[in-house]
Amino acid sequence: MRLTNTSDLWWKNAVVYCLDVETYADGNGDGIGDFRGLTEHVDHLDRLGVTCLWLMPFFPTPDRDDGYDITDFYSVDPKLGTLGEFVEFMRVARDRGIRVIADLVVNHTSDEHPWFKEARSSRDSRYRDWYIWSDTPEPDDPEGVVFPDKEDSLWEFDEGSGQYYYHRFYRFQPDLNVANPEVRDEIARILGFWMELGLSGFRVDAVPFLVEDVGMKEESAKEAKDAKAADEGSRDGKRQEPPHAAGEWQGGQGAGERRGRSDDDGGLPDVHRFLRDMRAFMNRRNGSAMLLGEVNLPYPDLLKFFGNDLGDEVTMCFDFIGMQRMYLALARGEATPLAEALRERPYPPSDCHWATFVRNHDELTLDKLTGAERQEVFDAFGPDKDMQIFGRGLRRRLPPMLDGDPRKIRMVYSLLFSLPGTPVLFYGEEIGMGENLKAEGRQAVRTPMQWTPHKNGGFSTAEPSEFRNPMTEGEYGPEKVNVSAQRRDPDSLLMWMTKLVEQYRECPELAWGRYEILDTGEPSVLAHRADIDGATVLALHNFSDEEVSFSLRLDGLDDGQVLTDLLVDGTTKISADGDADIELGPYGCRWLRASEPELAPADAADVADSEARQVQDA
Repeated sequence: MRLTNTSDLWWKNAVVYCLDVETYADGNGDGIGDFRGLTEHVDHLDRLGVTCLWLMPFFPTPDRDDGYDITDFYSVDPKLGTLGEFVEFMRVARDRGIRVIADLVVNHTSDEHPWFKEARSSRDSRYRDWYIWSDTPEPDDPEGVVFPDKEDSLWEFDEGSGQYYYHRFYRFQPDLNVANPEVRDEIARILGFWMELGLSGFRVDAVPFLVEDVGMKEESAKEAKDAKAADEGSRDGKRQEPPHAAGEWQGGQGAGERRGRSDDDGGLPDVHRFLRDMRAFMNRRNGSAMLLGEVNLPYPDLLKFFGNDLGDEVTMCFDFIGMQRMYLALARGEATPLAEALRERPYPPSDCHWATFVRNHDELTLDKLTGAERQEVFDAFGPDKDMQIFGRGLRRRLPPMLDGDPRKIRMVYSLLFSLPGTPVLFYGEEIGMGENLKAEGRQAVRTPMQWTPHKNGGFSTAEPSEFRNPMTEGEYGPEKVNVSAQRRDPDSLLMWMTKLVEQYRECPELAWGRYEILDTGEPSVLAHRADIDGATVLALHNFSDEEVSFSLRLDGLDDGQVLTDLLVDGTTKISADGDADIELGPYGCRWLRASEPELAPADAADVADSEARQVQDA
């Protein structure tokens, strides 16, 4: 395939790395990570092969939700630095060829944001309609409460104005009324501001909640009630007055106009029109900008957020279902759950893509598994209640879940980089960091980055009591797990990850090609191939602790090609009928490129032959 395509649509084979500035590196010794510290460690990301850095929220915040409760969308939290230091960081990242995206959190603000303070000051405030108000809250749907350990309702009473405001997340995070044109205009200004400072896109937080159908549900319920009253009135021979158009909502527009009314071109909810508008705005400012969407929905529902066949909404969506099925496969020692998910997963529009991941910064959610399947994963990787969260997920990192077994850990990350999609790493995964279960909730996996085996893991010179989150201790503490030591060890996880990144970038077939799940006859083995423009790469992964051997039928290939190992030395022959005999060790993984013998990548045997010829010629 033409490599020029990989730069035009750079996100399709990018290597994305997510970090929290606050926990990555402290540059001024106050115990809090900052842009000065991050800038000094950009070369670590460059050596690893990262091409896109995703920054968690770095805006001013009271920090009651790890920065997702924002009080100013146009600045940097003073604890993390200044706008000037942000610009310096962006310049260094650009010099190393690393693009930067940031969290776009526009579902809600902090209740300390000036907009909300003004909105709650009076029902006549110009910002009143920037939020969602009601005289009487709707009945709560327990499944709709995102944080059931902290909240039991989606509505909070505001004593000052005598109304309830809506909050999908915490009560101190009132939802913005994104159906209000003024709010949408302000969001466009926020996008434009940060793009002018160099951002290449945004990770959109909780996409399905951007424009919810709160108003539509309330309006529907009111209409049903009014219709029933009118029907009863007509039977009584009494004339009924029509209901007030705005119902109990405040502002100049009716609830149906403000929240969730269908679009004119296909009946999609307003969230899709909003996403199309946002994507169009970004394309006008920077045609290569992208949106990475957090859309945890079943595949048929999720596909709509790409914009269906048009692909004019979210550029990439996380594959939550594939991730969860991967953990079920690991728990069972069988590849079948993941293979089924990949067969079910639809192809996104041509310029869009899936984002694959092992875990992210939130809980490791298992919400798309059945109750029995979720329990299997809990039993295997988080049997203690303290390891679980919200009844639906785990607050653990991968290495401790796999008992530190390097074979399993390396196999999982080989899988990540070979699966069809763009791999997304969470900081510290490259060295095998563990969690600290002493930290509250999801903070267990948001511990400080571990750079050296010395004081505070090289994260900060301050006293640990000054840290936002405590360091990880014990087997996964910085004394045993750190960047410095692994950089010097050719057999370390860091070096393995670096090799995976390098080979992934050299195999655009994995990201761009049409993939096919192959039948191996071995339940423990996931085999898939990626083909594009006559080029083929195979990926093979053994989920069991037993060695396996099998014959693989490769349609379209024959003895005119060979399979060359890309992760280790070795070459496998293909028969005239297109069969290849494959061996995989316990938790083994292999990437194989099909090519003509004269064009195949070199392996150790080729080097030995070359050296022998040189000796003969001498």
